[in-house]
Amino acid sequence: MKLLGNIGWFIFGGFISFFTWLILGVLWSITIVGLPIGRQCFKFSTMAAAPFGKDIEFGHGGVSFMFNVLWLVLGGFALVVEEVTMGAAFCLTIVGIPFGLQHFKQAKLALLPFGARIVRIGQ
Repeated sequence: MKLLGNIGWFIFGGFISFFTWLILGVLWSITIVGLPIGRQCFKFSTMAAAPFGKDIEFGHGGVSFMFNVLWLVLGGFALVVEEVTMGAAFCLTIVGIPFGLQHFKQAKLALLPFGARIVRIGQ
């Protein structure tokens, strides 16, 4: 069932989230200073490609807080708006609610990517 959900997700809009994370990763990686942020973007682009069967654990720390603030100001806010908008659009239909919930999960990730890690559900 996870496989079917991930295939449907990618076809019906997940590719937009995937490419957004990927493009942000490339842009951040252009400079040496932005490499840690770019690395996070690449890591989370895999989550954006196939989110069903995965969950996100959020950690806390001083360094992650500083990077999250920098991220939000310099690019994360646009990604949060994109994910919330797509999530709301998908939740307008009953069939789209699971996809909308995945977009909301990714919006939280776009808000606080540092200190977060992806875990597989059921393992």
